[in-house]
Amino acid sequence: MSERFKFNRMELAGSLGDLGTLLPIAIAMVLFNGLNALGLFLSIGVFFIASGVYFGITVPVQPMKVIGAYAIATAMSADQILASSLLMGVFLLIVGLTGAIDIIRKFTPNAVIRGVQLSTGALLITGGVKFMIGTSTYQALQQAVEPHLAIQSIGPLPISLVIGAIAAIVTLLLLDNKKFPAGLIVVAGGLAAGLAFGARFDLSSGFGFHLPEMLPFGFPGKADFTFALFALVLPQLPMTLGNAVLAYTDLSKEYFGDRSAMVTNRKACVSMALANFFSFCVGGMPLCHGAGGLAAHYRFGARTAGSNVMIGVLFLALAMFFGNDIVGLFNLLPMSILGVLLVFAGSQLTLTIMDLKDRKDYFVATLILGITLASNLAAGFIAGMVVAQLLRWEKLSV
Repeated sequence: MSERFKFNRMELAGSLGDLGTLLPIAIAMVLFNGLNALGLFLSIGVFFIASGVYFGITVPVQPMKVIGAYAIATAMSADQILASSLLMGVFLLIVGLTGAIDIIRKFTPNAVIRGVQLSTGALLITGGVKFMIGTSTYQALQQAVEPHLAIQSIGPLPISLVIGAIAAIVTLLLLDNKKFPAGLIVVAGGLAAGLAFGARFDLSSGFGFHLPEMLPFGFPGKADFTFALFALVLPQLPMTLGNAVLAYTDLSKEYFGDRSAMVTNRKACVSMALANFFSFCVGGMPLCHGAGGLAAHYRFGARTAGSNVMIGVLFLALAMFFGNDIVGLFNLLPMSILGVLLVFAGSQLTLTIMDLKDRKDYFVATLILGITLASNLAAGFIAGMVVAQLLRWEKLSV
């Protein structure tokens, strides 16, 4: 039991490591797409606890980024997003229960998995830097480097860059400190900075006990499912299979060894399917696991399922006590703090490429990175699969 669950400051710090990925997309999908804040954050909490208890190790919970990014950029309706959750859940359940995911893994070279991890890490670093300099999509839509702070600059410097630089230095100093864990200090300091620079939390719906409504938007129509299939689900699938299943299970085994025996490709698919069915029912967003999230939790100190229980209980408690006001509570944390978490999580994930030895493998991994930066991770994954198979021919060289 002690190996599966530890409850200490390192586990708590590690549990906060992936907030940089989770919170911006979640908050934006509530504000711009009208998703139910209570149901969204409650489903995140339930998924954290259930997956951690079942797998017995640290398990990441993330938004599906392709769906989230496109939905936010186009202000898509809640019904269309919920339709994508249900469709993704059905697909993942099928590939998991039938074992089709194991066939996909059999034909996926290690270089492709490392390329997906490298690309995901690079995307996290890029996203983190954008948060720190104030140019992310969310900040641009709000037309402010720190949308929830009263102060936007200190002299010629944007306030996000000032806060981010200080937080980055603190993280570098404390990253391996077990007495003062970097994740805990940076998040706590970020909240203090948010309050000091004018962030405010208004409790409009009242502090009390809130429960989610089942199907708060009703059941999506046929047109919603058709649109979601082609605009959201099909573009998301390659990234989910590449990053949230294959790259995630591979990284889990690298970090936890025999303790990750329960984390198989099939079980990861079924786990995400069940999470999306529940999220659909309470008006939340599409959820998944992910290599980037695991790297974030691990780098900031999480080593057991205790981290899942702590962050899960935190999300559950905040959702049930604050209801739909929970978004305002999270807005106390400056965007630049989330950016720092993303940068260090991304750097941890990119280092997985170091175990590649063959020149062709490095070529495949960096090709996936290049295509991802020029297009998207789904395109990079598909191209990497094709090129890796072609390079098995000895007459081809790089």
